[in-house]
Parts: sequence; C-alpha cells; structure tokens
Amino acid sequence: MKCTADIDTRDVEELYINIDPIQAGGRLTIDAQKAAMAYSDGYSVCDNCRKPFRLDYINKPPIAEFHRDCAEWLNMDAVRLVPGARRGFQAVASSMVEKGDPVLLTALSHYTEFVSLEQAGADIHEIPKDEYNHITADNAAARIEEVTRMAGKAPSILFVEHVDYQYGNIHEIAEIAKVAHQYDIPVLLNGAYSVGIMPVDGKALGVDFVIGSGHKSMAAPAPSGLVATTSEYADIVFRTTQAKGDITGRTFGIKEVEMMGCTLMGVTVVGLMASFPAVKERVLHWDHEVENSNRVVDALCSIEGTSAESDMPREHTLTRINTVDSFDRVAETHKKKGYFLSQELKKKGVIGVIPGSTRVWKFNTYGLNDAQISHLCRVFQEIARENGLTVS
Repeated sequence: MKCTADIDTRDVEELYINIDPIQAGGRLTIDAQKAAMAYSDGYSVCDNCRKPFRLDYINKPPIAEFHRDCAEWLNMDAVRLVPGARRGFQAVASSMVEKGDPVLLTALSHYTEFVSLEQAGADIHEIPKDEYNHITADNAAARIEEVTRMAGKAPSILFVEHVDYQYGNIHEIAEIAKVAHQYDIPVLLNGAYSVGIMPVDGKALGVDFVIGSGHKSMAAPAPSGLVATTSEYADIVFRTTQAKGDITGRTFGIKEVEMMGCTLMGVTVVGLMASFPAVKERVLHWDHEVENSNRVVDALCSIEGTSAESDMPREHTLTRINTVDSFDRVAETHKKKGYFLSQELKKKGVIGVIPGSTRVWKFNTYGLNDAQISHLCRVFQEIARENGLTVS
C-alpha cells in the first residue's frame, strides 16, 4: 500500500509489537494523530499570533498555557519548546559556555551533547563510568578537581544523563548536582529517556536545566523537545535579541536569541500538546512499566547463554542484552547468519531489533500492554527452543 506513488504507507505500529529502543516512548496518542492532521500546515498555529508575535505567547491553540503547565509539571520555573533535545543542549551550551571554557559531560553522553559543546568552543572532559556502568558523584567530584587543576578554573557546566542511552541505567543525579554546586557548576539533566515516561522533578533532583525529547519520550512528532530551567538561568538562556539593523535601524522586540525567535510550529507543537494529558497520566504508572520490563528480561535470561548488561533488576524499560553465547552461537551456523533473529521475530509479530544483531543489542518495552509483554516473552523463548537453545 502506498501513500503516494513513491512512498510506502508506514504500518509498523499497527502490524507489529515495536521494541525499537528509541521509538517506544514516542508513539503518538490518538489525540496527537488527530491534532497533527488538523494542523499539518507549517504555520497553522500562527493563525492567532498577535503582539508580541512569539510562539509561547499564542493563546489559541493554548500554547502559552502549555508552556506554564509543562514548567509546573517538571517543577522548573520556565520552559521553551525546541526541535529536539539536541537543540536544547545547543541553546544551553551557547548561553553558558565561552570559547575555551572547560566543561564536563560523561562517558555515557550522547553524541549531540558533545557536538553542542564543541559548537560553543568548549574544552571537553568526561566523567568516567564505574565498573557497574554508572556515573557517580564520587567520580564527578574527582573529575571536577582534576579538570579545575588542569584548566585553572572550574568547568562552566556539567551535562549528565538521567537515564543513559547505552544501558538504560538510572544515575545518581541529586548527588552529582550537589557536588557540582559546591563548585558553583550548573548542571544540565539529559532527560531524553525520562521526561514523559517516568516522574521527573527538576528541583528535587537539584538540577539547573532539564532537557526532554518529544519524539523519544513524550508521544510527540519529530523533531520536538523542551528545555526547562530555573529563574536563576532563565534570563540567560531565554535572553532576547539586542540586534539592530545598521541601515534600517530595525530591532526585533522580544524574540529570543537561542530560540531563533520562535521554535516549534504546526504538527510538532500541537502533537506535543495533544499528548500531554496522557503523558502526565502515564508517568504515574512507571512501576508497572518497570515490572513489564523485568518480565521480558527474565524471559530472555532464562535462555542459556543470555545475560543483561544493564542493571538488574531493571529500573527502566530500555535494556542492553548480551546474546553472544545464545543467539549469536545460533547465527554462526544458521543459513541466514545474524539476520535470523530479526527475521524470526518479525514472523512472530515483533520488530525493532536491528537486523543482523545477535551479539549485544538493546530493546525497549515501554508502552506495551500485558498481553503484548506475554507474547514478547513467549516469542523469545520459542525462537531459542526452535534453534536448539535450552530454556530454563
């Protein structure tokens, strides 16, 4: 079936259980799909844009109200919507870092965190992970001391992942923030895998910035996300333009420099807003999501030669699994080699494992219902038995 002559209809979510680690938290709600259809034109939300002509002031649809609600929900003082988490990193880095400043991120940071700090001309340093793949306050403190000695001044900012994308582990954010603040270092929380799927309280965590991803974890169209901050830093990151045309003398009022005036429009912003009530409600059921995650990991680990490389028991729905001594052993002699696993899964109604992956791979069970979780457990074990592996 085609959307047009050249574009296939995408029916992934309708036909399969999708365990793709980066897609699970971004599935649109029905309300978001309807809103996206209604506001599909690029400037659709600008019909009622009045003075002072800025997106976060628009009242119809209630974009201004959404900004206030979102800040309250995260227990932060101000929020702006951005085209993805990476643009949130970029806005903060550009505002807080001078060329040559030392900065800290972690051994588990996403590449876009590196890029945003590189764009700002930062002198980049990493906090190492420990033997359990955690970023700890002790390692953060040691690295702050070391970098400060080398650079002759404290880092301008510290980026840290609430939940990292490699293992799906939850890190000791409040303790890291407490250490950083002892050196007057502001802390940015990368909440791409937490904001929208699990409870996040920015002030309880003690962080200065919270970055979220709409299309990863807030059931919103891509590219969408948010940057939230405290009143201490809001005037810095959300500063307004001072530019003036030297011929025309034009100025541009309250347009914000880092937001390029306005940010999300059309489908992205209304999709994010339409899903928001469901997102606020779903984070209250995080315990059940974690319970389901543990059911699937337990089923996988019942297959001989399989182990979890993420924390156990699971505290998140994204998991890194090691099947070097199970499915990869099957792949050595299977006629389809490493592609057998993804193909067998697809036959049984499951997609999202990267084709060819049979050694170390990731999956995410977020949002699956109990019946889908049961099916997923059964499918992994069936494939194991059908290929001569023992299931305990």
